[in-house]
Amino acid sequence: MTERVRTIVVTGGCGFVGSALIRKLIRRTGHIVINVDSLTYAASAEAVEECSGSPRYHFVKTDIANESRIRDVFRSFNPDGVINLAAESHVDRSIDEPAGFMHTNVMGTYVLLDVARWYLSLRSKDQKARFRFHHVSTDEVYGSLSNDHETFSEETAYRPRSPYAASKAAADHLVQAWYETYDLPVVLTNCSNNYGPWQFPEKLIPLTIIRALKEEPLLIYGSGRHTRDWLFVDDHADAILVAFLQGRNGEKYNVGGGAQFRNVEVVERVCSALDEIRPLGNQRSYRSLIRFVPDRPGHDYRYAMNCRKITEELGWRPTNSFEAGLRTTIEWYVQNEAWWRSILQFKYDGRRLGLTVSA
Repeated sequence: MTERVRTIVVTGGCGFVGSALIRKLIRRTGHIVINVDSLTYAASAEAVEECSGSPRYHFVKTDIANESRIRDVFRSFNPDGVINLAAESHVDRSIDEPAGFMHTNVMGTYVLLDVARWYLSLRSKDQKARFRFHHVSTDEVYGSLSNDHETFSEETAYRPRSPYAASKAAADHLVQAWYETYDLPVVLTNCSNNYGPWQFPEKLIPLTIIRALKEEPLLIYGSGRHTRDWLFVDDHADAILVAFLQGRNGEKYNVGGGAQFRNVEVVERVCSALDEIRPLGNQRSYRSLIRFVPDRPGHDYRYAMNCRKITEELGWRPTNSFEAGLRTTIEWYVQNEAWWRSILQFKYDGRRLGLTVSA
């Protein structure tokens, strides 16, 4: 990239998508990265360890809802933009404990927006023109699709059906309100289900891989017919960068992988790949571990993204097929067993991990 050097605050940079973005920024650009992360249970400092030796990388441990600390970050580093990836994101957890989702996803976003507004009030006209607040959201704000031919567009009305989705919808509305009311330069992206290396093992694909490797039952909600659009994390990181650098202020862009599969199909594909990579004894298939359990409350039936806008306006499209991305992901978890086993033993509270494979 020939883009002039920017100082970018990335919140949630030790999370799954945030760490992929930061690795890409440090490896492939000259931009300066300020990683703001509170290191909650799903964060992994190891995911950005390769960046720690770069003079362009800085880490600040703080909660994004801590206004005084966020102001200090802006004062200290004078950023040219913010990419907000900090979020609580697991639907099952949001059903059990919604308060944390309101704190981070709603109040945290509010604090970031209002500190950015304060910061820009002190900047020159040129500095204001260079600044961009990029909020990364989810397709779950749109609710559930029932028609196999329907897709979510940027104009689809919001119909969140879980505490997680509701908290992200509220954050999206705050971002749009700060653009309309205060003329804060913002862009939003709403992404489909991500997968790839370093994903915390409570999500569908890593949880399936890990439980299969441990020869434990693969428990699938309902009939397993719930459908998701799958996006490889490196493709998502590329989309975020493109939207941050080239997107139009006040606009939102849908980001999807163009790979729609039912949950049971995803689990079966993981099993088939593992049959080749790490075969079980006695000519058994990992598919023999699949079990079905009662559905969870408010489980959205189907998500599908129309990504024409980001493709036509910004030239982005996914480059990894689901087959290739899934193979890469499975091989990574097989080769990095020490990482996920340490999480199972020391980092996770055990209330959800290992229960049900879902998405």
